[in-house]
Amino acid sequence: MIILTTFFFIFGFQILPMGSFCFWVCFVVLSFASSQVANATVEGTVFIEGKAAIGRIDEDFICATLDWWPPEKCDYGTCSWGLAGLLNMDLSNKMFLNAVRGFSPLKIRLGGSLQDKVIYGTNDNQQPCTPFVKDTSEMFGFTQGCLPMDRWDELNSFFQKTGAKVIFGLNALAGRTIQSNGEALGAWNYTNAESFIRYTVEKNHTIHGWELGNELSGSGVGTRVSADQYAADTAALQSVVENVYKNVDLKPLIIAPGGFYDSEWFKEYINKTIKSVDVVTHHIYNLGPGVDEHLVEKILDPSVLEGESETFSGLHNIIKSSPTSAVAWVGEAGGAYNSGHPLVTNAFVFSFWYLDQLGMASKYDTKTYCRQSLVGGNYGLLNTTNFEPNPDYYSALLWHRLMGRNVLSTSFNGTEKIRSYTHCAKQSKGITVLLINLDNSTTVRAKLAFNSTLTLRHMYRSRISHHKHRIHKTTIIKLPKGIYSRLRREEYHLTAKDGNLQSQTMLLNGKVLSVNSSGIIPPLEPLHVISAKPIMVAPLSIVFVHMPGVIVPACKVQP
Repeated sequence: MIILTTFFFIFGFQILPMGSFCFWVCFVVLSFASSQVANATVEGTVFIEGKAAIGRIDEDFICATLDWWPPEKCDYGTCSWGLAGLLNMDLSNKMFLNAVRGFSPLKIRLGGSLQDKVIYGTNDNQQPCTPFVKDTSEMFGFTQGCLPMDRWDELNSFFQKTGAKVIFGLNALAGRTIQSNGEALGAWNYTNAESFIRYTVEKNHTIHGWELGNELSGSGVGTRVSADQYAADTAALQSVVENVYKNVDLKPLIIAPGGFYDSEWFKEYINKTIKSVDVVTHHIYNLGPGVDEHLVEKILDPSVLEGESETFSGLHNIIKSSPTSAVAWVGEAGGAYNSGHPLVTNAFVFSFWYLDQLGMASKYDTKTYCRQSLVGGNYGLLNTTNFEPNPDYYSALLWHRLMGRNVLSTSFNGTEKIRSYTHCAKQSKGITVLLINLDNSTTVRAKLAFNSTLTLRHMYRSRISHHKHRIHKTTIIKLPKGIYSRLRREEYHLTAKDGNLQSQTMLLNGKVLSVNSSGIIPPLEPLHVISAKPIMVAPLSIVFVHMPGVIVPACKVQP
């Protein structure tokens, strides 16, 4: 083993041969958070496997949802949706437009509980095109509703302006009969859906993917459909799409089932849709109901966060063992169901859960992660009333800009309260490390260790030439002080305003993040830190560290 240690009082590195097959490269890093030193400080090491990626996410991994709920949707006595539903949201709001444009592109999934009660107001639709009406005797508390085609055109105009990539969730209950035992029987009647898809193509509206149904897998929510029948219906959707898009160059994805993971159901479904489905979607609400008064405690409990790994690994293993070419997405994830919890799922504290979910999903080769919601309920990335970004919007935007496609195996040794993830960087051939400190009183001093050949690179800004130092197994090197005293990394430290975890104001490197009067999203500017200095992660804080000069084999070649 060879250990590369950085002493923060000099600008150099020393390598000591240990004679093992691989070597670990360790160095200490200091952050902005050093000004916020808590009562206790612990040291730990982030171990990064740099030889090969363990997963690969989509370039546009970040996705958010828009839902159908009308203003009358209420949970636990609170009506949190306002005018945030697909039929009534303000599509001309500048802040809304700018927030979506910030991702360039943002995947947006249109769907939710009422999706399977939506009909489409095409010319051959024989039913009245009327909005949802509250009716407590109906499933989910609302009658059937209709999407008028002029509203569909307006939505697509918004998507075109913002560069969004749209996933549309189709009504999968059409034609079925719901039995007294909760099962929906019969084949999917796709007549109205086919007419809607045809209208969409005729109007040149671009759809990234068509998704069949919402939460009908396994035990279902409201009702359920067997895996065998769902597989047959997915094949029918694929046939419809192939026919309608036969003269269109860009074909949309076929996506399903958009439900909660049930191992036996998903295994049967995946094995019966080998030739028909492109993306297998599942939903996550692992924190329980939004009314739970212990949500903050759950979010800060590493064992609760880690518990969801069973779902990710289970689905990952089913896909790996099947001949399918389908990939996994999280199609909807709001953490706490029934619209979330005010000042928790739309506050700073929820970024601990959200960013941990993004990191964990990536580890298990999940290609896209759709957050419930973009706007609406108490878990929106944007404020339901004025569209101003909530803290998780900035967390998502930082992830989108910093975390590249290749995922590196990462573990942390020193405290159970640190969650750690590493990707190849999006902006360079280096790496980006994400560290999440769940401890409320302990600052963590982190070291990074690599088990692969490492290239350290410094580029003079005034010259074209690069200076590289490759660490070899049997060589002792003291790197030149002059070069590495100028090597920088970028740090993004996220904290809550006034230390209040339930604040809806996030600080980036100590500065409040907020839009200006024109609705412009603020720049997300890093601290530039000398790489030879040590990093410390403050209590209850999150840090992204972009290291463009640290290059591992897994990141040298990225398409």
